[in-house]
Amino acid sequence: MHQQLIIDKISGILEATDSTYDEKLTELLDKASRIFVAGAGRSGLIAKFFAMRLMHGGYDVYVVGEIVTPSLRKGDLLIVISGSGETETMIAFTKRAKELGAYIGLISTKTSSTIGDMADMVIRIGSPEQYGKVVGMPMGTTFELSTLMFLEATIAHIIHEKGIPEEEMRTRHANLE
Repeated sequence: MHQQLIIDKISGILEATDSTYDEKLTELLDKASRIFVAGAGRSGLIAKFFAMRLMHGGYDVYVVGEIVTPSLRKGDLLIVISGSGETETMIAFTKRAKELGAYIGLISTKTSSTIGDMADMVIRIGSPEQYGKVVGMPMGTTFELSTLMFLEATIAHIIHEKGIPEEEMRTRHANLE
């Protein structure tokens, strides 16, 4: 029962998400020198998932806050995942990235927010009214799972459009497991 509830909810949100966002996000990724991803809490886990998939696709990508993450420079891209667009640490990262001349992309539930107002591109997942209380999907689960599915579909778009074979992706996959 709950599996179908989750599938139906995520499907509805993805249907309400602009169908051109995967192409627009791909363009933003491709014009960046390097890509940095950030998110707090569970959104941070989604950011790490996306970073890994981008790396498999051949992008030069880093997770903000990791010990080996280099300094951000002009021409780099910071992608922030924040349902509210108001997460304090993400606001600070965005302000600093903007000062350094980076492009900013926000993935959120709304188009207007503190981070969204600084961003070069806002990708709104679903529509704000879809994020009311959902039984069985508490505390942001709806946004996080929908964002995960959207980003995985974007990776599928990139792989298809660029003709990246799975064998090539496997050469970048971790082999110290």
